[in-house]
Amino acid sequence: MPTYILLSTLSPHGVGTVKANPRRVLEVNEEVEQMGAKVVQQWAVLGPYDFVNIVEAPDEKVIARVSVELAARGTAHFQTLTAIPVEEFLALLK
Repeated sequence: MPTYILLSTLSPHGVGTVKANPRRVLEVNEEVEQMGAKVVQQWAVLGPYDFVNIVEAPDEKVIARVSVELAARGTAHFQTLTAIPVEEFLALLK
């Protein structure tokens, strides 16, 4: 299944939501699954992003929906990247 990296930065409203209800992060992961994708790994990070999420989705349409649906809530900003396994990338160069 295709893999995507979602980099997210919480808005001030999102920070308040997570502070008031830290488990909300896990609830959002369940909502992502209801949209047809799956959060495979997730890290809270320091720096320009607050979370790094590794997400599997059947195609670009599903991950686009996930990104738009989550961003529309106004609690975070997202950057979505397509991830290509190194072995597949190297095969493309042959």
